[in-house]
Amino acid sequence: MEPHSGERKRETWGSRVGFVMAAAGSAIGLGNIWRFPYLVGKNGGAAFVIIYLAIVILIGLPVMIAEVGLGRFTRRNPVGAFTKAAPNSGWRIVGVLGVITGCGILSYYSVVAGWAIGYTLKAATGAFATLTDPGQTGKLFGQFVGDAWTVLALHAVFMALTVTVVIGGVRRGIERWTLILMPALFLMLLLLVFRSLTLEGAEKGIAFYLQPDFSKVTATTFLAALGQAFFSLSIGMGVMITYGSYLPAREDVVISTAYVCLFDTLAALLAGLAIFPALFAVAEVEPTQGAGLAFVVLPAIFHRIPFGGLFGTVFFVLLTVAALTSAISLLEVCVAYLTDEKGWTRKGACWLVGVVSFLLGIPAALSNGASTFLSNLPVLQMGFLDLMDTIFGNLALTLGALFLCLFVGWRWGPKEALAGAIEGSAYPGLGQPWLFLIRYLCPVAIGTILLQILMNLFGQG
Repeated sequence: MEPHSGERKRETWGSRVGFVMAAAGSAIGLGNIWRFPYLVGKNGGAAFVIIYLAIVILIGLPVMIAEVGLGRFTRRNPVGAFTKAAPNSGWRIVGVLGVITGCGILSYYSVVAGWAIGYTLKAATGAFATLTDPGQTGKLFGQFVGDAWTVLALHAVFMALTVTVVIGGVRRGIERWTLILMPALFLMLLLLVFRSLTLEGAEKGIAFYLQPDFSKVTATTFLAALGQAFFSLSIGMGVMITYGSYLPAREDVVISTAYVCLFDTLAALLAGLAIFPALFAVAEVEPTQGAGLAFVVLPAIFHRIPFGGLFGTVFFVLLTVAALTSAISLLEVCVAYLTDEKGWTRKGACWLVGVVSFLLGIPAALSNGASTFLSNLPVLQMGFLDLMDTIFGNLALTLGALFLCLFVGWRWGPKEALAGAIEGSAYPGLGQPWLFLIRYLCPVAIGTILLQILMNLFGQG
């Protein structure tokens, strides 16, 4: 498990807490805040939560253990990990896919994170104080994302923030900042939950969010829970391989990854408790999915909540922090590849990837009104940002996770897989059940997600 004598000394996390906070920061992103609550409310409330938790335990956690275990065993970035575990084979291509996926997602993720920064300023300066319905806030959002110079400037600011953190390295950069940002994120969530639950009429939102309605549970519900669990945990893009490579050799991978899954799920559940009671207490409206919830529906009700300006400001700061902790991990995947495989300095690699990702993100930044062509691409009938999300955030991510399961479960071999993922664990008896899940159940589940993505992509979903 230790590096060979000829290998360059590699940075490690200062503690298990450091790894857990960094990995949880990667997993907790924009989707936890605006997508999970919508899915819970739409798919049977507490019934969906139960299904979601089962899927996290049976599919999400085993795949994360596989990724972290591969990283810890090889002490390499995604490309180096597959190369070391299966030398002289084509499996390194899976690692290459992970690095490309990380850079691709970062490019447009930074654009949306820039919106959160912009809306933090709007909320703090009272821009929503006179807006009374989603129609007005929708118009404001359209004007905002259609302003090319504003969205590009915010995109650049967020990318620069991300680069600045990662330049500091694993301990002095990523670990130090996530140990600050993650507690701050949960503190803001708890403040929002308290404010939301103390509003008159909040019980209606709680009932909508958490009251079980098994009549809404269908096959689609399971697919929705599967997709949310999978995409929420930052699986399939090499992040957990990279973060796992900084773990000390004797760290308990099972316990550490279980904490990551716990914090990710807790953040999503708290986000729902912060959003639904407020929505129902003020307007009794069900939120729309995606950006419409954060940037259109919620701003329309902030002014109707006591201390709504503060409520809105904290909410958008929360979005920004969640986006930053995720972006840090995406950048680190690419930086680790350049420093490990190409011998680059960390500073040079950070700025190169940051600049390239910023440039790749420009079309996405302009695809929401600033450019008619990029807003509705011919033939594809979607904007450039949606295209990037489909290619990298859905298709490439799912392929990466599927190939990872096949590699760890079948190509790497049971002995090596168990040594990489379970060795040093306080629960060695989980080894065989984990191996069964990673060999059979996880590939089938991820293959189902992939099939659904392809059907939707070609208009059959």
